[in-house]
Amino acid sequence: MAQLNVNRAEFVKSAASPESFVRDMLPRIVFAGKSNVGKSSVLNRLLNRKNFARVGATPGKTVHVNYFRIDGRCWFVDLPGYGYAAVAKGERDRWAGLMESFFSQPEQITLGVLIVDARHAPTADDVTMARWFRSTGRPLVVAANKCDKLAKTAVPGAVEAIREALGLGEETAVLPFSAEKGTGRDELLGMINSVI
Repeated sequence: MAQLNVNRAEFVKSAASPESFVRDMLPRIVFAGKSNVGKSSVLNRLLNRKNFARVGATPGKTVHVNYFRIDGRCWFVDLPGYGYAAVAKGERDRWAGLMESFFSQPEQITLGVLIVDARHAPTADDVTMARWFRSTGRPLVVAANKCDKLAKTAVPGAVEAIREALGLGEETAVLPFSAEKGTGRDELLGMINSVI
């Protein structure tokens, strides 16, 4: 099968409730991460676009599941960011309800991509998100973004610390990634191509 043409990407919809989730036969690559981890930047880097996935000025404001159709062959599903303290409790509860509904339907996920900050230990929210992904039984890859901000020699240790904190087995890849420099892009696209 030909490689996915990431230049053929279109934003299709934002789902604010489970009724609006896309339900078709296309594979879904599901992206999750903290509000300020650079999730939009990772998506933009994968798609070779500057600002395709909107980079929010205020983290934690998107409480929607955003669907992008890629090459007519799969969905990139952008889950709302989490862990942002300034969001009102009502919004946090709405987010939790939406996520619980999403993760209770494993068919919504072909491959999970959890984006964490390579420079810091994963947060309790990151650990919870990893657990949610693992509970679906679907394959998961962790993109350790902002690895370009670390000394090269510090990257392997950071990757191991992330693996340990998230309780990941060897079958789960933890990729050093840089949305800014493009590190890890080809590896992540290779994993995406292998599941579609």
